[in-house]
Amino acid sequence: MVGELFPWQIEAAREALARRDNWPHGLLLTGSRGIGKRALAMHFARALLCERPRPDGSACGACASCGYVNAGQHPDLRVLELVEVDEDGEAKPLSEIKIDPVRDLTAWSLLTSHRGFAKVGIVDPAEALNIAAANALLKTLEEPPPSTFFLLLSHHPGQMAPTLRSRCLRMAAPRPSREQATSWLEAQGVANPGAVLAQAGGAPLAALRLADPAWQEERGVWLAALARPSALPAVALAARVETGARDERRDRLTLVIDWLAAWTSDLARVVAGGVPQRNPDFTETLQALATSVAPPALFRYHRSLAEQRALVTHPLQPRLVAESLLLGYRELFV
Repeated sequence: MVGELFPWQIEAAREALARRDNWPHGLLLTGSRGIGKRALAMHFARALLCERPRPDGSACGACASCGYVNAGQHPDLRVLELVEVDEDGEAKPLSEIKIDPVRDLTAWSLLTSHRGFAKVGIVDPAEALNIAAANALLKTLEEPPPSTFFLLLSHHPGQMAPTLRSRCLRMAAPRPSREQATSWLEAQGVANPGAVLAQAGGAPLAALRLADPAWQEERGVWLAALARPSALPAVALAARVETGARDERRDRLTLVIDWLAAWTSDLARVVAGGVPQRNPDFTETLQALATSVAPPALFRYHRSLAEQRALVTHPLQPRLVAESLLLGYRELFV
């Protein structure tokens, strides 16, 4: 059901909705990927749209508005995200949120509510708004229509326009403790929750995806290759990104970039005298590699991965991107 919370979000949601009468017109939900920000935002949206809210401010779950939200058909709820649906109903990933959808959102916010209660707009992620789109949304946040609320989600709030951040009340989305995340993953049937949770940097939703045996097998192939940079088969390994359906290639490239980022981040930790956090099962390998890599080059390479991650939705050739990144990694050890 839309609006359901994860266990680690329940108390924070209760505290937030206790202040429902003073709910801000702009709320900025921040936190890393994979901790459930979207679920929390939908919970708030359903509560704000509910026609018979409970005494604690949460949604009743039984009124017409709650039914519309659960069905994904509420006329007073809009979501802007990095997806565009074409005339054939096919979802196309976008690299940024442009001004036209924001103009549509702001025009919609000025209309009378269909249900006669509130209106809620969700932007996910807010840092994807380009400059023109951010400025357009800013104007609406500066003079918000009555009973209209905007929920902005952000993985990297520092990348947002400062003026946009300043118009929102900021709330850090709850991050689960290791115990909470492990328990939840076990309830989802994950056999080795601690291992995949480490791989996902403590983000349980990301860990759930990584727990898939096929992904674990693929991770093993890539990390075994990274463990031997002098013999790394860049061309053959990059070709694995094109395994499967064409529309899955960008997702596979994203995961590969994440694996490279986690690997080089752990390598940097070992170089600095620490221990791996994301790949503890390769500790000895990383310790051996740390003696033959130059820290400045490693840090530059890791930074380039973050830049490439931000460009992954652009019309690039995933295999060629992966090949370039692998060649760059191999050169760190030349």
